[in-house]
Amino acid sequence: MTRLVDVVLPDIGDYKDVPVIEINVKVGDHVSIDTPLLSIESDKATMEVPSPFAGVIRELKVVVGSRVSHGSPLMLLDQLLDQAMPSANSPAEAASTETASAAAAPALASKPADEIRTEPTTQNADPTAAAHATPSVRAFARELGVDLAKVTPSGAKGRILREDVAAYVKRGLGSAAAPQLTASGGGLADWPKVDFEKFGPVERAALSRIQKIAGANLSRNWHVVPHVTNFDKADVTDAEAFRQSVNGTAGQGAKLTMVSILIKASALALKAFPRFNSSLDGEELVLKKYVHVGFAVDTPNGLMVPVIRDCDRKGLFDIAAEMRALADKAVSGALPIGDMQGGCFSVSSLGGVGGCGFTPIINAPEVAILGAGRSATEAIWDGKAFKPRLILPISLSWDHRVVDGAAAAKFLGFVATAISDLRRFAL
Repeated sequence: MTRLVDVVLPDIGDYKDVPVIEINVKVGDHVSIDTPLLSIESDKATMEVPSPFAGVIRELKVVVGSRVSHGSPLMLLDQLLDQAMPSANSPAEAASTETASAAAAPALASKPADEIRTEPTTQNADPTAAAHATPSVRAFARELGVDLAKVTPSGAKGRILREDVAAYVKRGLGSAAAPQLTASGGGLADWPKVDFEKFGPVERAALSRIQKIAGANLSRNWHVVPHVTNFDKADVTDAEAFRQSVNGTAGQGAKLTMVSILIKASALALKAFPRFNSSLDGEELVLKKYVHVGFAVDTPNGLMVPVIRDCDRKGLFDIAAEMRALADKAVSGALPIGDMQGGCFSVSSLGGVGGCGFTPIINAPEVAILGAGRSATEAIWDGKAFKPRLILPISLSWDHRVVDGAAAAKFLGFVATAISDLRRFAL
């Protein structure tokens, strides 16, 4: 026996005039309960609308692009009455549930106790298996991407009803800008779990030990430290000319690099602005009397930051030689852990790669880090004419709990001036 019924848009939230973006069926198609009929899209989410009945599609009342609201007719369906889905609160569903429970009880009771075993739980078990819901509700939840374990039941004996799933989706849509937080995530939203393989071929690669450690530390630093970044430009025309001239000298040992010059300039700035050479320890600020500067090294296994000690007491060539030796150890995997400890400040340069500026993440418990991009020739007005000058973009990320914007601007300006006039350096 059949009857013609209108399939309408269910109540999934306080949204009106949402567009239909996809229709999954056509006239003449046989559908079952919970077969996806079409997809709609709000400004916050895309979701499928499942069929509430089993039957045959007789007429489509919408097309792609139609705008619908709660109660809008979607299609006409020739319903198979013997497969109709009863209302969640109807006596039929309650009776069927009770009958099923009553039928299942004697089956269990007829077995000896020692034959009734509980299967061990595995890590791959369905996380929604413990949820008390009918197959149709489970299918409805799967279509909407809802984890039944997170849905609050309102049915008898803790049963999750279709309306409970819809209410959960409604709350999610209404609070999309403020996702649920987890107690174990430090107040952060759950990391999205995506089955990437359903979109195309994928390949998985294990993270190296260094990448795991660095990733965890950088994530912690970014979320705990209130980062602010200042940007500036340094005229390195003279510094680059000097660097090239000394590197071309016969018999000269270590080659000067712009990073070694930045390390020395940073050491001088730390002496001039001691608050940048500090670390927070509870409610106290530890001001360091030594100047150890780390520099970022890109290695096959990930980012490493060797530390050059007492940079304030070393000349440019000493810093360059030590920097080369530490970088070689890092790349070869022979860098001792002690050579990455005790840093007061860090320098990260992307000049060899490219880019005009970036926001480096502070290497806590340090309170600041200097970043450098790729230098480029720019036309600079000297008061009388434009002249070509080599300009290096630099940035300074700093901990706002320890220093403020004015101090950061002065510190970065000091570094820019120092590398533009190498007479400030004690070679």
